[in-house]
Amino acid sequence: MEYVKLGRTGIQTSKIILGTMNFGPHTSEEKSFRIMDYALDAGINHFDTANVYGEGITEEIIGNWFKLSGKRHKLILATKCNGDMGDQIGQGGVNALNIRRSCEASLKRLKTDYIDLYIMHHIDRSVQPEEWMQAMEQLVREGKILYVGSSNFSGWSIAQAMERQKNRDYLGLVSEQHSYNLTTREAELEVIPACEEYSLAFTPYGPLSGGMLAGRLADAKEGRRSMDWMKNHSKNFIDSMREYEAFCAKIGQDPAIVGQSWMLQNPHVTAMISGPRTMKQLKDAITSLDFKLSAEQLLEVDDIFATPKGEAPESYAW
Repeated sequence: MEYVKLGRTGIQTSKIILGTMNFGPHTSEEKSFRIMDYALDAGINHFDTANVYGEGITEEIIGNWFKLSGKRHKLILATKCNGDMGDQIGQGGVNALNIRRSCEASLKRLKTDYIDLYIMHHIDRSVQPEEWMQAMEQLVREGKILYVGSSNFSGWSIAQAMERQKNRDYLGLVSEQHSYNLTTREAELEVIPACEEYSLAFTPYGPLSGGMLAGRLADAKEGRRSMDWMKNHSKNFIDSMREYEAFCAKIGQDPAIVGQSWMLQNPHVTAMISGPRTMKQLKDAITSLDFKLSAEQLLEVDDIFATPKGEAPESYAW
C-alpha cells in the first residue's frame, strides 16, 4: 500500500480509501465485515461513509465492526452530514443545529467518541460559511471531530470558504471529495485548481463511473451496471466505451483495473475512494495500485473520452 499526506494536514492516508456506500443496501453485514477486515490487512487505513448511506444502516454496520474488532484506533474515519435523515423540519443541510444533531447521531451509530474527518456532503447555499465554520469549530473544541472536509463543492465554494476562514483561527477545509473518472472530467476545470491553490486533498469517488468503466456493460446482471439508468447513461459513451474496451484488450488488462490505475496515477488525485460491493471489487482496486500504465498508454486512454480537459477558461474559451 502507498501512503500520502492528506492535504495540508499532518496525517498519512492510504492511496486507496475504502468507500462503504454499498454496506447494508447491497452488501450484507457479514460480507461487509470481511471486506473491512481485508482492507485493513491490505494496508487501507482510511474508511469513508455517510449518515445517509442506507439511512444510517451503513454507519451502524461499521460501528458493529468497531465493537467486534476493536480496531477503531487503526483508522482514519470519515463520515458526512447534510443529508435529510428524518421527516422533521431542519433535519437536513449544514446549519449549525443540523451539524450538531448529525454529528451526535453518527457518533452513536458508529460507536465511537470522535470522527477524524467530518465532511459536508453537498453545498448548502442557504447557509453562510461562517455558520458551518462556527459549528465545526465547536465540534473540534469538544473533541468530537478533528478535521473538516467538503464534498461536491464547486471551485468557487471552496475558494469562498478558504478566504473567509483566513479571518478566523481555524484550519478550514482539508479535503474535497468529488465525482471524477475517465468519463467525468469537469472537476479539472475549477475544482481541482481550487484544491491545489488551497492545499486541499482531492479524494475523488466513482473511479469506474458507477461500473461503466468495468467493462461488458451489456452483459451485467447485477450491481449498478445492470440498472436501466446506467444503461441509458452509457449510451452517451457507447463509441468511447468500445474504444476503451478495445484498448484494454490490446494491453491485456481488465477494464476495471485500467480505469482505477489511470485514477491512481493521476497527479491531481491524493487518494481514490473505492466503494466495493464485493470482495473481488476491492481486490481489483488494490491490484490497480500495482499495475502501472506507461506514459504512452496514459495518453492513449486519456484521449479516448471526449470530456473537458484542463483548467477553465482555456478548456472552452479561445
